[in-house]
This record gives sequence, C-alpha cells and structure tokens, in this order.
Amino acid sequence: NFLTRLSALYLRKSKMQHRHQSSRRPAVPLGSRILTDPSKVFEHNMWDHMQWSQEEEENAKKKATENSLVKVQSEDQDKYEKEASKYWNEFYKTHKNSFFKDRNWLFLEFPEILPEKRRHEFKIEKISSEHTKINNNNSFSFENEMLKEGEKYWRKNYGGGSTAGQGCVYNENQAKALTDNPQGKNCGEELGKLESFPGCDATYRILEVGCGAGNSVFPILKVLCNTPGTFLYCCDFASGAVELVKSHSSYNSAWCSAFVHDVCDDALPYPFPDEILDVILLVFVLSTIHPDRMQGVVNRLAKLLKPGGMLLFRDYGRYDTAQLRFKKGHCLSENFYVRGDGTRVYFFTKDEVWNMFNLAGLTEVQNLVDRRLQVNRKKKVKMQRVWIQSKFQKPL
Repeated sequence: NFLTRLSALYLRKSKMQHRHQSSRRPAVPLGSRILTDPSKVFEHNMWDHMQWSQEEEENAKKKATENSLVKVQSEDQDKYEKEASKYWNEFYKTHKNSFFKDRNWLFLEFPEILPEKRRHEFKIEKISSEHTKINNNNSFSFENEMLKEGEKYWRKNYGGGSTAGQGCVYNENQAKALTDNPQGKNCGEELGKLESFPGCDATYRILEVGCGAGNSVFPILKVLCNTPGTFLYCCDFASGAVELVKSHSSYNSAWCSAFVHDVCDDALPYPFPDEILDVILLVFVLSTIHPDRMQGVVNRLAKLLKPGGMLLFRDYGRYDTAQLRFKKGHCLSENFYVRGDGTRVYFFTKDEVWNMFNLAGLTEVQNLVDRRLQVNRKKKVKMQRVWIQSKFQKPL
C-alpha cells in the first residue's frame, strides 16, 4: 500500500545517505581550498585563489603567442562564422546532455539569481539537505519519486485528482490549462501591452542566454518550482540544444519558456518586452561569439533588464589552460580560437569585460579574475584554470 511504499523509500534513502556520507571525505566549502603546502597539491581536485608567479605568467604569454602565429585562413573563418549554429547543433547531437554536469555551484557564486527573500531560505535549505540528496539522471529524484507514489495513491483511491498543490507535479487538465493560457487572463495589462506573452504574470523573471542542454536551467527550475511568481526564460541559437531542454522530464512550461534565438541578430525580437527582466545569466556564452559582435550583444541584453536588474557573467579568462593547449593553426584572431569540432572560444581579461558592460550602461558590482588549480590526482597532472566572473547592474 501507499504507506508501505513510502516507508520503503525513506529506508532506502537513509541507507544511501549513510553509504554516501561514510565514503566521502569531509566536506570543504567551495572557494576555501587554499594551497599553503605544495607537497599536498594532489590531496584535492581543485585549489582556489591561486596566485601566479612572474615566471608562470611569462610562460603562459609565451605559449599563447606561439599558438597564435599561424592563423586560420580567411575563407575558413567566414565559414565558421556563417555556419556557427550548424557546428553547435552537431555538438549537441553528438554529446546530447551528457557532456556537462549540472551547474549546482550557480547559487553559491550567483545568489542574485533568486529573489531576495528566497536567497536566505534557499541557503538554509541547502545547508540542511547537503549531501543527502539521491541524484539520478538530473531528475528531482527522491522528492519526485514520493510525489509520483502519492499521485498513484490519490488516483487509485479517489478516481483522479492531483497532488499538485504539494509540489511541482500537475495533472493533465492543469498542464493543458497552463499550456493554453500560461499567462493568466489580464497579464498583458500590467505592462501596457495589448498582447500577452509567456511569464507575463510573473513578478520575478530570469533569462539564461545560451542554455545549451539545460545544465543551468534545471538546477534553477528545481528552486523556482517552490518560488511563486517567478519565471525562467532560456534560449540558444542551436535548435538541437533547445529541443534537449524541452524534451527533458523536468521541463515545465508553467515555470519556463525555452526558445531558439540568435543574440547576434539585433532585428530578431525576443518573445517578451524590453525592461522586464530581473536577472540575465550569461555563462560561457559570450566567448563563443566573434569579438566584433560582442558589444552589440551586450547592448541588446542590457535593454532587456529592468532598472536595478542584474547581468551575471562567467567565462574563460586570458591564459586559461584551454587557451594554452591549442595547437598552431587554430587561432582565428588575437585570443580567439576554433576547436576541432568547429565551435569557437574567446579568452577575456577583466578590463575587456568591464569596458563592454560599461559601454552598455551597466554598473559594476563585481568583476574579478578567478584563478584555480585543477588537479588530476590519478595522472598527477596540474592545470591552471582562469575564469572571469562579473556582476553588472542596470542603474535605477
């Protein structure tokens, strides 16, 4: 019966928690692993806040100069620009959603993703549930399984209905109603628009640009489904990526709208008005765009933010290991490269990032170089990782 199955679920959860906790090392908070003793470098996979010596800096510059000596021919450069979406579609067709891990670090680095009242609540929930979740194929695992058991019990004993009021599971009639009219009756009136649009009745709206296979989308949705009045937009110019997101078992049009969009096309309208977004998430996306088009992209995104809205940015930094590993003949232009699969990547300095967002009328809240030492303990390999992390706000 229902209670027996529920008890079995709790018992299984407790056993897996015990095995998980007893087998892992003591937890060390992200950002606090400081390497003070070089002899212990292989004790962790990642060390934070690394300082480079002058020699390391010079060696990195030398490698970048060497691998930039031979440029990709101009006709091939045109091909990579014109057919960029084709290469990314092929990438997602090959890797599907198995290439990246869910970005569960997002809320640690960018608590601004959540409404202010929700940030403190989420922090408490995160601490209380740390290392106790049973994650299976990016689903909402244990909680989702309990809701499914409750749904079966409810339908069997009461001839239908739903437990939707207790979580993020909707019955067929509710789902259809949300799909047919996800905006509500008069949601366009608030913004003085005659037409309605997905999420127009929300009070807090987020856009992720370059959503890929949903590695940020689903960690965010997991939190948003317990936060009334919030809505997530996500877009990618690779249609294959958007299809992966929309076909995921955790995608729900009541909380999210995924769409295909080329951010480089200024004339292409977004499916919502300007100045309605509270947050824009731009993570490892701007680096894939030709440097000549980056400023236009940032300018357009800035128009989507409401006054006081935040743009959260994280991307590759200058002299990251990924840049230094390129061979000659892969350089498109200074600090801009093409990978073997045809996708492209640029490596930023924090001054470049500041200039772009400042020109777009945004104010710096954070702009830093995140240097970490990534370690392969099995192969005894050390890799210097460099990222730029920034937060810029639209003035009130």
